[in-house]
Amino acid sequence: MGSRIRSAYDIRVEEGVIAPDPAQVPLIAALERLEEDLSKKGLFGKQPEVRGLYIWGPPGRGKSMLMDLFVSASPEPRKTRAHFHAFMARVHDLVRQWREGDRKSRKAVFGTHRGDDPIEPVADLIASEARLLCFDELQVTDIADAMILGRLFDALFERKVVLAMTSNRSPDQLYKDGINRPLFVPFIDEIKARCAVIEIAGARDWRLDRLMGSPVWFADGGAGRQAFETLWYDLKGGEPEEPAHLTVLGRDVVVERTAGSMARSSFADLCARPLGPQDYLAVARRFHTLFVSDIPRLGPENRQEAARFVTLIDALYEAGTRLVATSAAEPEALYPCGDGAFEFERTASRLREMASASWLEKATHE
Repeated sequence: MGSRIRSAYDIRVEEGVIAPDPAQVPLIAALERLEEDLSKKGLFGKQPEVRGLYIWGPPGRGKSMLMDLFVSASPEPRKTRAHFHAFMARVHDLVRQWREGDRKSRKAVFGTHRGDDPIEPVADLIASEARLLCFDELQVTDIADAMILGRLFDALFERKVVLAMTSNRSPDQLYKDGINRPLFVPFIDEIKARCAVIEIAGARDWRLDRLMGSPVWFADGGAGRQAFETLWYDLKGGEPEEPAHLTVLGRDVVVERTAGSMARSSFADLCARPLGPQDYLAVARRFHTLFVSDIPRLGPENRQEAARFVTLIDALYEAGTRLVATSAAEPEALYPCGDGAFEFERTASRLREMASASWLEKATHE
């Protein structure tokens, strides 16, 4: 039987859903190898050791798209796909449940209650759910994540869980300049030993090409809304949407609709809630593209929401996060008069710059 991932890829090329890219060829071959290895049987019916994949390269090269295709096509019955941040949020929650749980609650979640160390029962639970664990956008910036990853992954590898992951960074660049990074280096060595490292670094950024070919500020009512929706679905491809949980100063800030490193939200959700600069900085660091819908005309009557919007735009601008928006007006006409209009002129200028092709092309985001 032929490779399922190759067949799925070829069908989409023939249908014109995706364009062939020579830079993706090594990755497709690596995914074919992984698919074949997962199908092999070990001696006496035991699962053999299977080397996973660590796929890295700049944004927009098709890493997530090919990962989604692989997960969909893989015949492995026990498989899980998640964004790395969502995966780690769940791990931290499971660790908390173990530490805070009594005998009964531990038994209900983990099937056991013995011991003080949460890593073993957490690894047992994850391994019971998935032999193949795939996640996107591995990036380690948090000391709590860095300290738990090595031990958790060691435990998962012992249970023959196979990892396939994408990242914008090479393994050696993970947690670069992080606190106590030497303690994290053994995890990097383990990843390189347990996973084939594949770089995908074609010159073409597919998401940027699509953004460059489209307006990103839509201020013309119904037609603009439809174009906004079309652009969102084009850019996320077949990637599933899921909520993202950002921990900011001990609080849980939820962005309900995300796909990999893209997010979308309404103006009301972002600016009518009591969010502050640290929340917006967390959003800007986490996502390379943010879709914001239903930006209203602004004025003294909604001055507080306007102030939050200014703070949000400043955070996105400094982080190089790309903005796609639907609005009641063009940037220069968003806050036309009244108290605060003069101060908003700087934000209007930034919005216009962020909608330009030159800014989209130079904007960078790790």
